[in-house]
Amino acid sequence: MTDGPDVTCRRRPAPISEYGLLGDTRTAALVAADGGIDWLCVPRFDGEPLFGRLVGGPEAGTYRVGPARPAMVVERRYRQHTATLTTTWAVGSGRLTLTEAMVAEISGRLLPTTLIVRRLSAEAAAVDAVVEFDPRLGARHRRPRVDHRGHALLCEWGALAVSLGGAPGLPIEPGRAIPITVRPGDPVILVLAVAHREPVIHVEPAAAWELLIEDEHRWRTWTAEIDSSLPFREDVVRSLLTMRLLTYSPSQAPVAAPTTSLPEDPGGIRNWDYRYVWPRDASIGVSAFLSVGKPDEAHGFLAWLLHASRLQRPRLPALLTLHGRPVPAERVVPGWPGYLGSVPVRVGNGAAGQHQLDGYGWVIDAAWAFAQAGQRLSTETWRAVRGFADLVARRWPEPDAGIWEIRAPAPHVHSKLMGWLALDRALCIAETHPLSDRQRRRWQHARDAVAAEVRSRGFDPAAGNYVRSYDSTELDAALLVLPLLGMDDVGSPRVQGTIDAIRARLSAGGSLLYRYPPGRDGFPGTEGAFLPCSFWLVQALARVGRRREAVELFQAVVDHASPLGLYAEELDPTTGAHLGNYPQTLTHAALVQAALAIRDAPATGPESA
Repeated sequence: MTDGPDVTCRRRPAPISEYGLLGDTRTAALVAADGGIDWLCVPRFDGEPLFGRLVGGPEAGTYRVGPARPAMVVERRYRQHTATLTTTWAVGSGRLTLTEAMVAEISGRLLPTTLIVRRLSAEAAAVDAVVEFDPRLGARHRRPRVDHRGHALLCEWGALAVSLGGAPGLPIEPGRAIPITVRPGDPVILVLAVAHREPVIHVEPAAAWELLIEDEHRWRTWTAEIDSSLPFREDVVRSLLTMRLLTYSPSQAPVAAPTTSLPEDPGGIRNWDYRYVWPRDASIGVSAFLSVGKPDEAHGFLAWLLHASRLQRPRLPALLTLHGRPVPAERVVPGWPGYLGSVPVRVGNGAAGQHQLDGYGWVIDAAWAFAQAGQRLSTETWRAVRGFADLVARRWPEPDAGIWEIRAPAPHVHSKLMGWLALDRALCIAETHPLSDRQRRRWQHARDAVAAEVRSRGFDPAAGNYVRSYDSTELDAALLVLPLLGMDDVGSPRVQGTIDAIRARLSAGGSLLYRYPPGRDGFPGTEGAFLPCSFWLVQALARVGRRREAVELFQAVVDHASPLGLYAEELDPTTGAHLGNYPQTLTHAALVQAALAIRDAPATGPESA
């Protein structure tokens, strides 16, 4: 074996939906169908990219293991109910299979915090393959200091070290494509270990493979506990697995997505950093996990939120870091070319300082769902919920940025509805938790005032539907939450009219919806259909008794999944391309809730209403 040429620059960026997710509940990698890991941040989801080619270009590094020359993928899938990804290529008269995963369970053993195991095996004939390992840390694509320890390559950047080990005699060097031959019955296993402020632990290939197999068993045990009678169960299980992989296990906080700056408008500026925790999105996930019998995940998030919000209470930040700290100020990474030329590439998020009233509703509703599931809230959690409800009672009349984080505040009707929900659910919790009469009366008065104002100023009587903001005629797909709240009866003309208006007037074609009229958010360019909205429509239809429509729509939406069952935030309605950061926790949580709504839909109802 000899050093091969540097071939990184020859690879073109893959479509977003082509990428598979490898995760260990601390960080995640995106791997293309050619075997290239083009995105991995260390040591956490929001850390510096070690392989950043996805948005940083060839100079940002990659780690590719696959055929030496372009080859046809004949099968690519996750092993059933696991986080292990397999890719098989046809190469000449043989087949080459890459089996890979990150090991999630490391507690109680001397193991690296991040351990990526990749195994190449051949069938029918020997196959020429390549190992291309080119780690470049951070915004400046820093090359490592390199050393060799036995059969492992050691790369160091101060407090961070990465070890890559494999077969004896494999001359791996950073930045070079190393040709290898994989023979039937003689697989090649590569083991990548990451250490941050701790000693490097190298794991031998055979032992690493056994760890991967053990991890598969744990995932299958975890998924076996999910209700076997769920409709669309395989879609639900894959979404729950994805959500769990994107939950940062040291704090139990779910990251919105593991990526930054994948574009909502290719070639445009709608590129945002999603490697943080939105309490709103996380609360939707809490309800999903509770509904499938996973209370530990829900309890973990509520405990994290209690800790994370303690310094700013009763204000609830719109987003936080994985450790519950303020999100870094939004800044542009200079010189990064972006995905398909979509610039700027951003780090940090400017929405962190916004007032978003709806977040309080989602969080208190999640706490109520937790209590409904038979889990009594701790004294400190109830104190936090009371503080949130007090703030809503005081600030609900103010304009806010809304769920879509519009950077010019407005009286968003969805925000007011969620303010109503916050107060209503807090009052529901108060039926079994201590609350003073004075607070109860204040919440009741504010709740009733919100309802009255929304019904008078947030409803268009001529069109027969609720609207995006006061005194407007525009629609907002977030209003599909209406039948879930209880403010209006699910069979009321107002609820039915709003559902039907959104479906007709915000349609992006087929099963797809825009979240609001395109181009009406103050940013240049356009965007795609917003996938969670389609699942919210399924949920709304099921809740009002239109189960048949809900089932048909659900099937049509899941047909837009990536080949691996993953979803971005948006979809180009013309090409079907996935847009935005990927995979998106909110989309997967919305899918689960939609399936649960179908399961729980009334047996009878206005099926064709």
